[in-house]
Amino acid sequence: MNEDTFNLQVRKFLKKVGISSQREIERAVREGVDSGALKGDEKLHATVRLSIPELDVSLDIEDRIALE
Repeated sequence: MNEDTFNLQVRKFLKKVGISSQREIERAVREGVDSGALKGDEKLHATVRLSIPELDVSLDIEDRIALE
């Protein structure tokens, strides 16, 4: 295993996850506020699941996202 390649690939994956997730959350929250489904002062429960079947890895990461 090449440690440098592995490290770069993990960072690339995490960057993709972060950017894609942020865009989707921002889009969904804006739509929720615009439609009236959200007031804009909520704390939203968010969960991300990391799954790597080849390694038998399944990890849920949970937190709250405050809108105000």
